[in-house]
Order: sequence, then structure tokens, then C-alpha cells
Amino acid sequence: MMIDDTDRAILEWLEKDARMQWKEIGEKVHLTGQAVAGRIRRMEEAGIIEGFTIKLNNGKIGKTLTAFITIFMKTTNHSSFQLFLKEKEEIEEAHRVSGEGCYWLKAAFGSEQELNRFLDELLLYGNYRVNLSIGQIK
Repeated sequence: MMIDDTDRAILEWLEKDARMQWKEIGEKVHLTGQAVAGRIRRMEEAGIIEGFTIKLNNGKIGKTLTAFITIFMKTTNHSSFQLFLKEKEEIEEAHRVSGEGCYWLKAAFGSEQELNRFLDELLLYGNYRVNLSIGQIK
């Protein structure tokens, strides 16, 4: 499915606020709410929109440490490692990468002890390098 500038504008508004009413988006992109709904439905069916979610403020829910972790695998059993990652609620993002390391993770923890427990579990699969966020820019 090809998307046009209007579809892109709808996506931008949804990224800013996924709870925005279709009618309100329509006013911004010069369409009816019903036309916006149809475009959103088509983009969902085409897989362009994969779902709607919320963005949490981790600090306000007790997850004050954001860690960026590079994994250097010592096993070829990537499927069990990927399953491990999917089961861990601390993992916000996981990417298999080329270049330095095999995987990059973004994870949120409530304490250094939680981070250390997680890192101990990672040692079953490989070595790691950790960088902690000291402030989010964007």
C-alpha cells in the first residue's frame, strides 16, 4: 500500500496522541472523521499501523534506571535468547544488530539490584556492555 501526504499527516497526529478523536484529526488534515477512520483502518490492514499504545514515564512508576546493553553472544542458540528477552518485562526494546555486538537492548529497572540480577541472567547467553542514561533528550 502506498501512503500519501495525508496518510503521513494522520500518522504524525496519531504518534503525538493515539487517543485523538478521528474527527479532531480530520479537522487537522481537512477530512471528515469518517474518512480518517477509513484511512486508519486501511493502514492497519496493510500493517503500517501495528497497534496503539501508551508511553509511560518510567521514573514515576519506580523504574529510575534506563540501561542500554550491548550483548556479545557466546552461544549460537539465538532462539532461546530471543525468547528470554520477550519474557522479560524490563526490556523495552531489543534489536539484533550488525557491527559491534549481536543485540542492543533498552531496559528500565527500579534499582541497581534489579539491573545486576538481570545482568547475571544475561551471562548465560553472552557477555555484555552497559551504558546508563543520565538524561533523555527526546
